[in-house]
Amino acid sequence: MRNEQRVRTGTAESREFARRVQLAMSLSSRLNALPFDDLDARRAVLAEIFGGPVPESLSVLPPFHCDYGLGAAFGERVFINQGCFFLDYGGITIGDRVMIGPRVTLSTAGHPVELGERYDFITHAPIVIEDDVWIGAAVTVTPGVTIGRGSVVGAGAVVARDVPPLSVVTATSIVERRRLKPA
Repeated sequence: MRNEQRVRTGTAESREFARRVQLAMSLSSRLNALPFDDLDARRAVLAEIFGGPVPESLSVLPPFHCDYGLGAAFGERVFINQGCFFLDYGGITIGDRVMIGPRVTLSTAGHPVELGERYDFITHAPIVIEDDVWIGAAVTVTPGVTIGRGSVVGAGAVVARDVPPLSVVTATSIVERRRLKPA
């Protein structure tokens, strides 16, 4: 994974991460139990999950699940549909006017592939979603990926490498279908 960082398990840093995961998951559960029309309470819990105020124009439809919270940053007019999972320890940056479909997973963390290291480290790398991106239903974005401005990621895709600006990509292996013209 590009820009990978590692945290050794069993350290003060990994224990602090585990404590934050417990809090973020508890807050996510609280968010998902709120009445859908209680927008003020939902916004207050989102601010707790993300460690501070979120843009007024941010729309997050429950259920929503987040395992860390402190690594996410949002632009203006971001829409996040139902059933999304943000594993944001490595950092998730979402630009302006981004649309995220239902059941999307943005995962910035994992473990080393080598068996001898797999249980000894947590790996993480940031995900960057630039302005005007549309991510279709049930997409999974893996650590270290940047999705370029104006691109569309088709439903069900697994994004394991960068998506160039103004591209339409589909499938589990990310096949670039065409380039879009700038607006």
